[in-house]
Amino acid sequence: MICIEIPGTGPVNIQNVMFDYNGTIATDGRLIDGVGPTMNRLGHQLNFHVVTADTFGSVQAQLGEVNANVVLISNQKQDQKKLDVLTSIGADTTMAVGNGVNDALMLKHARLGVAVLGEEGAALPALISADVLVRHILDVFAFFENPNRLIATLRN
Repeated sequence: MICIEIPGTGPVNIQNVMFDYNGTIATDGRLIDGVGPTMNRLGHQLNFHVVTADTFGSVQAQLGEVNANVVLISNQKQDQKKLDVLTSIGADTTMAVGNGVNDALMLKHARLGVAVLGEEGAALPALISADVLVRHILDVFAFFENPNRLIATLRN
């Protein structure tokens, strides 16, 4: 668990990080460079969950060596299914990270929601539901390695 004290908000205790796959930690079904090693390095402090309908059929192969729990969901009601996973792992101790319409509910209900503006772009519902927008997925991991970045963004 990582605890970040945000002035005006109080402590944010993150135990889980829940990711969308395509558009968030992968582009066109391929894991973005640096994501796997960073997840493995932070895996002793955080539990990583990847929730996906696996559009390209590549998630198992791409994350085979990565310290992450992969949850496959069907194509129907993906937003609700992602919210169900978030609820089961504990929304109050989870940072959710995504970029699509189907990520909006998990971003809204997580302790912290982070929208990623990657190569696919980001859907407006995801942006509206998030607490923070980052330009690249590795910026999310930088919050844990340098919490002052998150504090500077969210303090009041």
